[in-house]
Amino acid sequence: MGYKVVVVGATGNVGREMLNILAEREFPVDEIVALASRKSLGTEVSFGDKTLTTKDLDTFDFAGWDMALFAVGSDATKVYAPKAAAAGCVVIDNSSLYRYDPEIPLIVPEVNPDAIEMYSNKNIIANPNCSTAQMVVALKPLHDRAKIKRVVVSTYQSVSGSGKDAIDELWNQTKGMYVPGQEVAPSVYPKQIAFNVIPHIDVFMDSGDTKEEWKMIAETKKIVDSSIKVTATCVRVPVFVGHSESINIEFEDFLDEDEAREILRTAPGILVVDKREAGGYVTPVECVGDFATFISRIRQDVTVENGLNLWCVSDNLRKGAALNAVQIAELLGRRVLKKG
Repeated sequence: MGYKVVVVGATGNVGREMLNILAEREFPVDEIVALASRKSLGTEVSFGDKTLTTKDLDTFDFAGWDMALFAVGSDATKVYAPKAAAAGCVVIDNSSLYRYDPEIPLIVPEVNPDAIEMYSNKNIIANPNCSTAQMVVALKPLHDRAKIKRVVVSTYQSVSGSGKDAIDELWNQTKGMYVPGQEVAPSVYPKQIAFNVIPHIDVFMDSGDTKEEWKMIAETKKIVDSSIKVTATCVRVPVFVGHSESINIEFEDFLDEDEAREILRTAPGILVVDKREAGGYVTPVECVGDFATFISRIRQDVTVENGLNLWCVSDNLRKGAALNAVQIAELLGRRVLKKG
């Protein structure tokens, strides 16, 4: 006996990836439905070797369905997630709407699986920000060993994090650089993204941080440990898929780089590729389509007491969004619903 699963926003990048991963991981599905807005109604999407035709989110009845994976924006989630939850369908939400609600668990299964028990507060579980998800997978096993005091992170985030229009903008701007008359002005981003980097993701806040930077700070505290100090600089780069992060960590206790490397090698969800030679590290191009979070460039930071540097790369559409949501669904099934 398997689960009755709903994927909301099935025609978007993340929704399609959710369907792919549910099929790849052979999630125990008895019945599955793909929902979309009316403008995408009737669009066909793939689920393994099957083709699903999207149904109307606006008129869908969530009663009798076990779980719904939401891959739509906060505005739509605000309308439809409470309806699904009230109908007894557990919502796993990829938007930012519920991440900071103290009654709703924010989960990365490798990091804080016990938080799943809180799902019953509102029948909703939040999926973290893509840049946070891959970072906390790396931080947690190190924190368990040496207790992290402070994290300084700079991100190098791909355009797929902004959706299909951003992917198109990078592609078209890149072509336009070489074809006279086909230049493309910035539309999705405030400045040219082709052959450029933009130190601005989401809106600016009064503190000078962007909302993306604030998210990484708040979510790391909620998922790992509220005592960790985090400062972030989030940068959009001309890469289609795959987020990268340069992470500097300061611990309460000394942690040798070799021990850190071994801890990360045995940690769930992580692959260490760390050879001190040309090409002995992972770049975003190489992580696309993979479930793992890759760690490279592990080394001591001698400028602070008990410091460590590392490089972290992951497919943001997978671990940063769709995979983490499916892993939450698996955790929910294993720990709570116990049907599959």
